[in-house]
Amino acid sequence: MTKIKLCGLKRIEDIEYVNQYQPDYIGFVFARSSRFIDDTVALQLKHKLDERIQAVGVFVNEPMGHIVSLCRNKVIDVVQLHGDEDEAYISKLKEFISNPIIKAIRVQSREQIKAAQSLPVDYLLLDTYQKAQYGGSGIAFDHRIIPKCSKPFFLAGGLNKENIVTAIKDSNPYCIDVSSGVETDGVKDEEKIKEIIGMVRYMK
Repeated sequence: MTKIKLCGLKRIEDIEYVNQYQPDYIGFVFARSSRFIDDTVALQLKHKLDERIQAVGVFVNEPMGHIVSLCRNKVIDVVQLHGDEDEAYISKLKEFISNPIIKAIRVQSREQIKAAQSLPVDYLLLDTYQKAQYGGSGIAFDHRIIPKCSKPFFLAGGLNKENIVTAIKDSNPYCIDVSSGVETDGVKDEEKIKEIIGMVRYMK
């Protein structure tokens, strides 16, 4: 069964929603964006998160020490690198943490995805390429260019109730990653969360 990640949680209410509807992962965004939260808020939210749900920290070109601190203090369970982090950066980070690592790829070609499979990470995350933007565009890309992957991947980029079932059938991701697709006016929407999770859990 395809797993589910809901990204960009910021409020206690968001945590209450996911504790009720049980996605597999949630995301805390530590990169500067409309969904940014600081360490203090992230810790408060993590304390209230159902322990069955894994918290992913989303970073863009972050100083390594900050990531290590959040992992060691158990604020996050999984690291998502969404910037220009290269193989050397990832290998160095792995010397300090044992947490799973996701590397986001802003997809431009099939060959780019194939090359990324050699990175020393546990998962890839395939997201829409937008010039000068590292993610969160709310725009989907052509999933038909995704090759057969040897490494499990998260699928992101403009997923919502209209396209999510087709996206899963077309690309067979390990996990789907939804943010704006479960929001109304930039705020997480309980009914949309319930609907999206229900669609994925019970899709034929």
